[in-house]
Amino acid sequence: MMLKLSHSVGVGCRCRSISKGAVSSFNNFVHLSNRRATLQITRCSPTFRCYSTHLSDPSREVRLDQLEGEDEGIAIITLNRPSTKNALGRSTVVQLQESIESLYETPSNLRVAIIRSEVAGVFCAGADLKERLKMSQSEVAEFLLKIRGSLPLLGVPIPTIAAIEGSALGGGLELALWCDLRIMADSARVGLVETKLAIIPGGGGTQNLPRLIGKARAKELIYTGRAVNGAEAHQLGLSNYCVPQNESGDAAYQRALELARDIAGNGPVALRMAKRAIDKGLDVDLARGVEVEFECYAEVIPTEDRIEGLKAFKEKRKPIFKGR
Repeated sequence: MMLKLSHSVGVGCRCRSISKGAVSSFNNFVHLSNRRATLQITRCSPTFRCYSTHLSDPSREVRLDQLEGEDEGIAIITLNRPSTKNALGRSTVVQLQESIESLYETPSNLRVAIIRSEVAGVFCAGADLKERLKMSQSEVAEFLLKIRGSLPLLGVPIPTIAAIEGSALGGGLELALWCDLRIMADSARVGLVETKLAIIPGGGGTQNLPRLIGKARAKELIYTGRAVNGAEAHQLGLSNYCVPQNESGDAAYQRALELARDIAGNGPVALRMAKRAIDKGLDVDLARGVEVEFECYAEVIPTEDRIEGLKAFKEKRKPIFKGR
């Protein structure tokens, strides 16, 4: 009997068939391995989604680029709306959503994405309050839904890193909280400040922050609306690294790039399955979480990259992974 999984694993492939025993339990998985069961992949027509010219247009408020050469496999989402300190207005939200959606169907050589700001001293100032003031109640509700639709980087199949050099307030911090990893410069200033405006975080902040730093600390920051600097944010557990700011003002981005390079050298399918195993597994109890891990492990077994990794280890060379 074959179990068909609907999620995408490889390049533009929405269908993958694996032996049901390989994902039902560890014992069945071992049993199948001993019997040398064949795990088959049902390949679909490739749908490579190269980033169109308009997504990389320098005039955009949100730009999506893919690095080349030695940094091939790294995508960069750049926020660049200096007039509003990258505030999340209507056009910014639409462009951000376009960029994030493009990461859902990634080419095989894309391994990791960094989101950063090109505006000095700021990551994202949160909602565009001047624009919000002109909206009716119904328009605010509709716009909030659009913002919530653009923020969840959690579902992006590849690892994501937020590089924060300056202010990330309200929705700006919420955007960073959706990323897998966060790098801050000591010049950063972050906080969920919405209660100071008689509202609450509406882009996942009340859920992501306590999951990251604990319920009591998250409640304190949200109740007070207090913003903290990069060093304190790191002590609270908000960031993976806090680095001294450099003269160019891009220390967090440079550290994020180093981390992205470390990630990009690993197997693309393995990275996606590791992310899925962690994210999905933490939403269920431990027993089910282990099953999720087995299911994700079963996805990497039939890949060419797994064989390449074993050959490279035996031959004492660097593996060449192709994402399939």
